[in-house]
Parts: sequence; structure tokens; C-alpha cells
Amino acid sequence: MSDGSPLTLDKRVIRSKELVLKETYKLLSEGGIGGVSVDEVSRRSGVSKTTIYRHWPSRSALLLDACSKIGGRAQRPDSGSLEGDMSTLAERLAEELSTGAWPVVLPSIIDAAERDPEIAQLHASLHAGFMEPFFEAIVSARDRGELTQDRDPAKMVAAIVGPLFYRRWFSKEPIDKEFVSDVVRRAMI
Repeated sequence: MSDGSPLTLDKRVIRSKELVLKETYKLLSEGGIGGVSVDEVSRRSGVSKTTIYRHWPSRSALLLDACSKIGGRAQRPDSGSLEGDMSTLAERLAEELSTGAWPVVLPSIIDAAERDPEIAQLHASLHAGFMEPFFEAIVSARDRGELTQDRDPAKMVAAIVGPLFYRRWFSKEPIDKEFVSDVVRRAMI
């Protein structure tokens, strides 16, 4: 039983928040944003709705917090060449698109972002975080003199990421290593 001290209370609060975020993440992974309700998070986590609302004033706030914890920011590789770095990053993205939670979660975030400004901010933040290592690799290549200033970094990144997303969500073709290598090679031209 708790002695009511701030330290004990903090541990309970931390444990409750962790349970809520864990169950929210599970629901996101199972059915995207549409599959998450505060009622279901409360039921699964055993944490009361009032406690959930004390920490997250809205469903959107809870979703923002849970989504911000999905996956860590990828570190930019340092292979010594732009093509090597981009290949590593593209292979990581292909793996995540093939096996991670993102194939379920990301489409629902994109859809919800069209109607919810908070989710739109989340989407923009997640997108920037995922793409940052690609842009860092381009800056590094420019610093090494490997890439001229006239190359548009956004177009290069789109030329790599776009085909991977296309295969995952539209054509449903495999995103195998050969395909990823070909995409990166073409983007370097």
C-alpha cells in the first residue's frame, strides 16, 4: 500500500502513463488511429478514463504522445559515400515498411491529418524526423564535394522514398534488396 509520499505517487503515475501508452501503441498497431478510443485504452490498461484525461486532455493528445514514441530516429550512417548512406537508409526504411507497425499506423495518420490539425502537426513532425537522416547524408556528401549544389535534396529523397511507399501501399510488390538498390542507384543519377 502506498504511503502517500511524492516519490510513491510519482512511481504510480509513471507506471499508469506507461501502461496507457503501451496499450495505445498496441491499438495503433492493430487498427491505426481509427482503432484507438480512450474507452478501449482504459479497458485494456486498467487505468481509469479520468486518470487518462488528467494526463492527456484529448484523444488527439494521447495519440500524439503515443505516436511520438513509435520507433526511434534513425542515425545517419557514415559509409563515406552518398550512395552507401542512402542505400543503408533506404534498406532500413524498406525493412520498417515490410515488418514494423508503420504499415498500419502511417496511412491512418495521413488520413486523420487531413481533418485534425493536431494530427497534421504530428504527421509533419514524424515525417521530418524520418527524412532527416536522408537530408543529413546529402549535406555530408556536399561537404565532401561528392554532390553539387544544384542537386535538389527534396527531389533526391522523394526519388528514393516515393517508390518504396508506392510498392508498399499501391502496387503491393515486394520491397526487396534488389529493388531498393535500383531505386537508390537511379536517384544518384
